[in-house]
Amino acid sequence: MRLKFLLRPGWLGLIALVAVFTTLCFTLLAPWQFSRNDETQARNDAIAASLNAPPRPLAEVLPAGRAPDQRTEWSKVLLHGRYLPEGETLGWQRTVLGEPAFEVLTPFRLDDGSTVLVNRGYVRPVEGVRAPAYDAPPAGEVTVTARVRADETDSKHRPLFEHDGHRWAYAINSETISQGTGLDLRPGYFALVEGQPGELGALPLPRLESGPYFSYALQWIAFGIMAIIAVAYLIYTELRPGARPAWRQGEAGTAGGTDEPVRRKKKMSVAEAIAEEERREREEAERREREEAERREREEAERREREAAGTSDADSSRGA
Repeated sequence: MRLKFLLRPGWLGLIALVAVFTTLCFTLLAPWQFSRNDETQARNDAIAASLNAPPRPLAEVLPAGRAPDQRTEWSKVLLHGRYLPEGETLGWQRTVLGEPAFEVLTPFRLDDGSTVLVNRGYVRPVEGVRAPAYDAPPAGEVTVTARVRADETDSKHRPLFEHDGHRWAYAINSETISQGTGLDLRPGYFALVEGQPGELGALPLPRLESGPYFSYALQWIAFGIMAIIAVAYLIYTELRPGARPAWRQGEAGTAGGTDEPVRRKKKMSVAEAIAEEERREREEAERREREEAERREREEAERREREAAGTSDADSSRGA
């Protein structure tokens, strides 16, 4: 059976590894990147749609305290009520336009009695970790326009903390700030647009870029296909007529159609290779010594012959 070699442990392990890898590429890694691309595109569409859309009342966008989702985030809404500065909290260690910043989060009591969290914008830190002096929110009732934002998630679920005379949050999360301030806040928060009452430094909108997720997804698909092609090519190299893999030599038992058994080269260890090299050096040295001894013997024999020839010539001259 020509494919019998695929049952060997090495081939079984290789095929299993490629099968797992390609399965992950096609069912997990590529779909994950496609989903991230879809999320980014949905965010871009929502931001683009909200740029020229007029603000709507909060009850139309998020009725009955519904939490923001992918369909409602970034929408512009109208809020009417008054700020509650006693519950103000600062967002710790933020980055705005590539530079460190703190974000000012102030609860806002609506006309219906519910309370939302309003992000009044950002301020730059002083002396590294201190908040600068900034304007307090206006007193009395005001109407502001803000963008709907979903709560951030702190993987460590850290509570609020006190520092430099301010209350601080690691993530902008209405539930965490509600627990730290004692105010019942609706889910999500609302970022003021530029020029609104109480606005400090309006947060810039994200750049409308799709990101590399779609190309990453295509790369994972390509990797899975390449792995399958690589295994198929290795199998082909084992089956092609001119190939002499170990499994085929073992089945044939002979080489070149003769009765001489096929000799398999045994792989040597490092120590065996060193010993083999030393043995060859010794044999080479012995060979050179034998050649040198034979050369000296030949020279000595030639010298004796010359001396014997010279003595015979001298005797012949005296006899004459």
